[in-house]
Amino acid sequence: MKKDAKFAVLGGGSWATAIVKMLTNNQEKIGWYMRNSDAIDYIKIQKHNPNYLTSVEFKTEQLFLTDDINEAVNFADILIFAVPSAFLVEELEKLKTPIKDKIIFSAIKGIVPESGMIVGEHFHEIYKIPFENIGVITGPCHAEEVALERLSYLTIACADTDKAELVAQNLSSNYIKTNISKDIIGTEYAAMLKNIYAISAGIAHGLGYGDNFQSVLMSNAIREMKRYTKRIHNIDRNINKSAYLGDLLVTGYSTFSRNRMFGNMIGKGYTVKSAQMEMSMIAEGYYAAKSAYTIKENFTKKVKTPIIDAVYQVLYENKNPKKVFLALTDKLN
Repeated sequence: MKKDAKFAVLGGGSWATAIVKMLTNNQEKIGWYMRNSDAIDYIKIQKHNPNYLTSVEFKTEQLFLTDDINEAVNFADILIFAVPSAFLVEELEKLKTPIKDKIIFSAIKGIVPESGMIVGEHFHEIYKIPFENIGVITGPCHAEEVALERLSYLTIACADTDKAELVAQNLSSNYIKTNISKDIIGTEYAAMLKNIYAISAGIAHGLGYGDNFQSVLMSNAIREMKRYTKRIHNIDRNINKSAYLGDLLVTGYSTFSRNRMFGNMIGKGYTVKSAQMEMSMIAEGYYAAKSAYTIKENFTKKVKTPIIDAVYQVLYENKNPKKVFLALTDKLN
């Protein structure tokens, strides 16, 4: 992998904006695809994203901005996808340029609804990209704190450690520290699952449960995550590392967490639809809950997932959150 590889970020949201900001510390020119042409015109003049992380000011000469996904693909050697999982297939349908020879890193924390697969698996199965050319960028890290340049940590996972190191070097700075992992599947599933657990934490908060219960909920969540990821991909992983436990904690407790916010609204009495309409950002955990539940129901050997089950019942079976969480309290320890 050449050291002067070019990067392109695909997505116009807060996480995409944060990744572009990180790359500007190390790259002379970064490709940036977003479908909103008005936002691109605004950035060129005002030097910041009008919709997300508005405090981040860019040197526009560092940006190759485009609303054509094919131009971004042609520009770069390494593509970082940071679009909501619910819209990934829609965006990929616009591709006319082959991506089979590109390095693909996913910063998407969710399941692709159309295929029921995590993003890396989707690219491998649908686009025939070898696993050594697929990687994952995961936390614990909130885009909002990157914007404020608060010290944050990222985990970069790829079967090819040289590619992981290259991406890590280009995201690192005095406020971003990086770790390398080979556990692509585990870290990506963990990034998906923690959003479901954050919704559960939000629902509990909205229902009036306090810190004592929240601590038990998160303690059970990390054990549930361990059981789930072990069943999906049984390797020797330390579930207490930052990519798993750390990412879960920041998503479950932070005021920046959109999944916790979504759950909080459900707990306070919003319907799922009204909570989605109220939020300006996508809560990935909503889609993840259905996919994670469906996947585990197809396991030949069942795994205990009372928290996933509870969130699924509330979001997709229209069950009363108060009754569901009262029943959940007897299943936790």
